[in-house]
Amino acid sequence: MPIKLDALATAPRLLLEAHLQPVQGTRFQPTGFPNLGAATYDGPNGERMLLVESAQSMANRLETVCWDRPADNWVAPLKGLPLVKVVDKKGKPLTNTVLEAHRINSPYILEGKDKSVFQTLKSELADMDEGPVDIKKLAAVLLKMDANALIHGVFLAKSDLAGGRLRLPRALSSFIEAEEIKEAQSGGVKNDRVNPSGDTAKGFGNVPFARSEFTSAKIVAYFNLDLAQIRAFSLGQAVADLLIALALFKIQALLASGLRLRTACDLEVKVDGVLIKRPADFVLPTLTELEKALPGLIATVAKEQKWPDDRVTRINWS
Repeated sequence: MPIKLDALATAPRLLLEAHLQPVQGTRFQPTGFPNLGAATYDGPNGERMLLVESAQSMANRLETVCWDRPADNWVAPLKGLPLVKVVDKKGKPLTNTVLEAHRINSPYILEGKDKSVFQTLKSELADMDEGPVDIKKLAAVLLKMDANALIHGVFLAKSDLAGGRLRLPRALSSFIEAEEIKEAQSGGVKNDRVNPSGDTAKGFGNVPFARSEFTSAKIVAYFNLDLAQIRAFSLGQAVADLLIALALFKIQALLASGLRLRTACDLEVKVDGVLIKRPADFVLPTLTELEKALPGLIATVAKEQKWPDDRVTRINWS
């Protein structure tokens, strides 16, 4: 079932906004940072703002909705996309380029005794040791090994790989902000029913604690898909359509089922849904439409790019 992407043909960006609200009540808990806590700041008009979820965290959440953990595989609509898996000496899965913190630049992929992925990258990208990085060729090589890297972005920070200069920025980025925030202060006590006056440094005794949550009338998830970057890969229309559909799937899947960010931060999309900010004439495909379209898009690219039947590159970790 085809999806209509014509309105994106010349647009440099696809900008989306999803207005959110707590599933229950009015309070929510934002992301916290070491030595900082919640990231509050002043908006351009002096209003109090809050970073609910950072770009780094949202990138990870957009990957998580793509992976079926019990099956250790892509979710059904994405099966057939290339990736790298790391297994132990018994063949048991350890991690993969969808979930690993640094994706294909993971030390479990490039720093172990199994150097097959490293050697493939070094061999195919050897002509970039000097001179400018050929983004088109880098994208073509990554497409065969870890197609998702073209959406998530990658930084191959290895001196033996073009001097550590091989990188692609994120094509899909996202963050969540809240406006005109107000604190909701509360607290509690960790009770020790055996010895309330015990040594708290060792985990005993009653321990009171403070808790900071927030309320806001406007919580917005922002999504930015860099269409110009995808076109700049120059991998053909079929690949571009697949990458765009994959990015849209991530967004729709996250909004449908991935907004329980923390125990005390469970959000949902308001009834007005997702707003298309740019280009205004684009109609966002539904999650169902994307799920139906993606297998065909993957099959088309697989045939065009001559992907093998087994598109999993396996790394043995020991």
